[in-house]
Amino acid sequence: MRILIFGKLSHMNGLHHKSSTTSTKLNNLCETQVLDLKKEWENLRQDVKELAAKEPQLRALLEEVVLNQPCLGSAIASRLARKLARADMSKEELLPILTEVFTGSPKMTASALHDMLAIVERDPACQYILEPLFFFKGFLAISTYRVAHYLWHSERRPLALYFQSLCSEVFAVDIHPAARIGCGILLDHATSFVVGETSIIEDNVSILHEVTLGGTGKVQGNRHPIVRSGVLIGAGSKILGRVEIGTCAKVGAGSVVLDDVPEHCTVAGVPAKVVARGQANSPALDMDQCFEDGPSLESGMI
Repeated sequence: MRILIFGKLSHMNGLHHKSSTTSTKLNNLCETQVLDLKKEWENLRQDVKELAAKEPQLRALLEEVVLNQPCLGSAIASRLARKLARADMSKEELLPILTEVFTGSPKMTASALHDMLAIVERDPACQYILEPLFFFKGFLAISTYRVAHYLWHSERRPLALYFQSLCSEVFAVDIHPAARIGCGILLDHATSFVVGETSIIEDNVSILHEVTLGGTGKVQGNRHPIVRSGVLIGAGSKILGRVEIGTCAKVGAGSVVLDDVPEHCTVAGVPAKVVARGQANSPALDMDQCFEDGPSLESGMI
């Protein structure tokens, strides 16, 4: 029996299934619990071996991405190289760049692992830890952003912008390389997710599809939103300007947020207004999109 302390995963006689506990640790920017990368890599390899035996049609893919790789960082690099390859840059040209980024920076690989675990913890459609790496474009998109961010701060900005454009083309996710994003991020479905240059997203945040973290007008400087830890942002929400979404707040689907959102509050509507206060749990981890999970404004209990 193998048990993973972080999150809700356990390994009992086979693939990593979800268990019933939930991590409640919230932090700022990739400051979450340190994981044993080597151990988790071996767990993932074992799962992939089992899948290869069950699905021979996937064997070549599984071998190239995981079974023939020395570590998790090189596996992520291999998967991204396959997904991002285009006529203007082949898989063989992409792979050395991606491998350098992930294997040269253990923190990058650790952040990606936290993202993988976040998906398995929070998305009921994901049953095994290997699924995000192979099949979930939200994970692949956020991993591509991490590469672009690394290159942006390594003074390789044209190449960083190239990876941004690839991410937009391949995954329909457009994240500026200068944006600051923590780990333990779930991009559920991810399609049409847009993040502006000066946005900040802290750790343990869950975001559904068609969400925009945008600016307003031609304002220079810090002009995009700050999203604190534990926040859940519903599908189709637009958060505009240098507004702050407080810790463990919730933004209802289809909302347009133009003002700060207090921590532990739920907002909804166009423009968004507070519809509930005092929620004790982390919406990002619970993935509960109901509006009134605390005392409502109408109840007179605020």
